[in-house]
Amino acid sequence: MSRMMFVNLPVENLEQSKTFYTQLGFTFNPQFTNETGACMIISESNFAMLVTKPFFQTFTPNPIADAHTTTQCLIAINCESREEVVSMIEKAVAAGGKTYKEPNDHGFMYQHGFQDLDGHIWEPFWMNPEHVQ
Repeated sequence: MSRMMFVNLPVENLEQSKTFYTQLGFTFNPQFTNETGACMIISESNFAMLVTKPFFQTFTPNPIADAHTTTQCLIAINCESREEVVSMIEKAVAAGGKTYKEPNDHGFMYQHGFQDLDGHIWEPFWMNPEHVQ
């Protein structure tokens, strides 16, 4: 069985978040997008649900963490090349995101990271497919 994954991210302003990720090249599934959430397509089986904070709060008894001051998860996303990693970082910064560290070059793997408008950390990476067993 091939599993699908949905990462749910609370966002302050849904339209601004959709614009941010559209500028990075992502698209949205209109069937699962409305005024309280947007289904961002990462791949055919991986998605990020951008959910307004009031609606997100209905799914959890815990307070929503402020991703600008705390980190609960790091979202790693693979890229086809080092150049695609660099391009995604450049697009994220141009769209209002920010980097929080220098890139890491391990030879067989290259990674960098950015924070989106709500402070969520994304880590695009490329790994040499010949290195993976």
